[in-house]
Amino acid sequence: MADLPSKENKEKFVRDMFNSIARRYDIMNTLMSFGLDKSWRKFTVRRSGLKPGGSGLDVCCGTGMLSMEQALSVGPNGRVTGLDFSENMLAIAKENIKGFKFKDNITFIQGNAMELPFEDNTFDCATVGWGLRNVPDILTAVKEMTRVVKPGGKVVSIDMGQPTAPVFKQIYWLFFEKIIPAMGKLTAGNKGAYQYLHNSAKVFPPQWELTRIFAEAGLIDTVYHNLAGGAVAVVEGRKDT
Repeated sequence: MADLPSKENKEKFVRDMFNSIARRYDIMNTLMSFGLDKSWRKFTVRRSGLKPGGSGLDVCCGTGMLSMEQALSVGPNGRVTGLDFSENMLAIAKENIKGFKFKDNITFIQGNAMELPFEDNTFDCATVGWGLRNVPDILTAVKEMTRVVKPGGKVVSIDMGQPTAPVFKQIYWLFFEKIIPAMGKLTAGNKGAYQYLHNSAKVFPPQWELTRIFAEAGLIDTVYHNLAGGAVAVVEGRKDT
């Protein structure tokens, strides 16, 4: 599809893009989701099975919103690590947690989802929010998340889905193609970045296909959950014991 980077250039393109929109990223998320993004993150962390005192990994953590949701689940005795390769997004994440009650339980590091800098079987779960669409190879990224999760732990993704209801489907893609880039230009000053989000959503595997990729990565009990009529989907799988 036009306006999408090649696989070889994707990492640099995506990093530069997110560096450019970091400061307005959270505002745009709230606008695009009509304020539902917080409840979606809560659902994602609930599906992760993360418990008080646990250890969670948030891959492609961006501005740290999903990392903070994990921290609320693990509480004062748990640990959360957020990883992203955009230095500007990480800078905003560190600002976002300054007044957060569990800020000392969150560590943000710069790194690559394709080569996670952690030992095998380190975390109780791994989440990724709107991040798999941006990696050069989804299967490799999911395999890496599976590798660093402990046996019995979950890997959970939340991302755009593909609605199937006829009328809603057409309205959804019209909104995504026309309205979102215009909002991006007005709010974030970068129409092109949000045009990329539309284009990447069009080619991102639908939730049923992503579920199959999770299984191919070695996860079991793979399933997807539709949110917002399938416009958003949570895909999960568990590492075999």
